Amino acid sequence: MSSRERAFRVKLGRTTFRMPFVKTDPSPTSDDPVVLVYSDPELGNQGFTFILASGKEGSVLADQVLDYNGDPQLARKMALHELTARARETLDRSKLSRREIIRRLGTSPSQFYRLIDPANYRKTIDQMLGLLSVLGCEVQFTVRRKSA
Repeated sequence: MSSRERAFRVKLGRTTFRMPFVKTDPSPTSDDPVVLVYSDPELGNQGFTFILASGKEGSVLADQVLDYNGDPQLARKMALHELTARARETLDRSKLSRREIIRRLGTSPSQFYRLIDPANYRKTIDQMLGLLSVLGCEVQFTVRRKSA
């Protein structure tokens, strides 16, 4: 935490990120400064909680810090999650058997099940695009400026 910078310094892995006070709720001020910051086990140690002098309490998740700082790995994870969710929805409605999908992908059953596992982030976007193609989907990407 840096009162002079008016931001929290958050170390995630080997990288240190900044999270400005104004992006937190409640926002620390000079009249109501931060008195305590700790890695919160209630957040699965995937974020931190801070307490202000007034007794107000706020929490920030690691993903919020990564999102604010425009981390490309988070963008990749979010894209994979979205592609996986759409593939699973399409798979549920598909008339193709899983065996036929696996054959057309040219992969193994275990790899197929890893592809449709939403918790697996070791797959690639290319693999998901291949699966969606076999399922008869067209994927389009939209690039636009972030809203404020």
